[in-house]
Amino acid sequence: MIARTFRTLAAGAAFALAFVVAAGGAGAQAWPDKPVKILVPAPAGSSLDVLARTIGDKLKDRHNQPVIVENKPAAGGTVAAAEVARSAPDGHTLLLGFPGPLSTGPMIQKLPYDVAKDLAPVVITSNQPSVLAVNASLPVKNVAELAAWAKANPGKLNYASVGNGSSSHLVAEILKSVGGFDATHVPFNGSPPAVLSTVQGETQMIFAVMAPLQAQIQAGKLRAIGVTTPQRFRLMPDIPAIAETYPGFEAAAWNGMVAPAATPPEVVRRIAAEVSAIFRMPDVAQKLNGLGFELIGGTPEDFAKLLADERARWAPVVQRLGLKVD
Repeated sequence: MIARTFRTLAAGAAFALAFVVAAGGAGAQAWPDKPVKILVPAPAGSSLDVLARTIGDKLKDRHNQPVIVENKPAAGGTVAAAEVARSAPDGHTLLLGFPGPLSTGPMIQKLPYDVAKDLAPVVITSNQPSVLAVNASLPVKNVAELAAWAKANPGKLNYASVGNGSSSHLVAEILKSVGGFDATHVPFNGSPPAVLSTVQGETQMIFAVMAPLQAQIQAGKLRAIGVTTPQRFRLMPDIPAIAETYPGFEAAAWNGMVAPAATPPEVVRRIAAEVSAIFRMPDVAQKLNGLGFELIGGTPEDFAKLLADERARWAPVVQRLGLKVD
């Protein structure tokens, strides 16, 4: 379902871009009239950081205004989201986020902002599959063997995530549930420290996007044993879909841009159009596709629908699993 949704959005991006450009008013034409800041709830060097800096570089070139990328990975991205929610609603402070602070995190912990009331969806930037990787010393080659090993070795399996309420947290909890095994959650602020922990064996498994995992997999320190797309991901055809073992298993690691809630609609649409246009550039597509990003673009309404769909999809899962962070 999610994969079909993203394919539909990507196919309609060209039409959406034309509509957004046509709908923009005089107010949108003034954006940006000062430096733009993009807050990234992930560390420098992460795949999300690369995405933000790629967008920022192109915006700078297109408008001759500085674009500052500021990394704030604390508290699973909720610190960055709260700062954007409190910022001036003029389109010059943006968040490039992921499910944790924008959809799943608010379901399991009390946060200093309300996504629906304090933040305005701007544009879906991209979709990536989450990859399940294990420390290479763990004697498992697939998810069935992982479940069997965990059952035979109770209390010995720890998994890293990029933060409480993140997709890497929730997807691991779902895998535990469908696989009937237990593992201890160890949250980190972003993928680099979470991946390092798994490489060093302090944790034994992790769900993350491919970019921070790839070098460690190639070096033989981690082993990729599954992806969360319903079928094998076209950019990673050698990695089995977890759904091949557990039918129906699916989770998208999307990214999207939001602004403060009171940002004028014409400015929001202008930003969405700019990002969509950047994704149509061949050099951008080649670079980001190479990192495992499926570029989306489109309209604010597309992103608003995705957020609503994600809340409806994950809320019963969170409730069923009893997930809560104090």
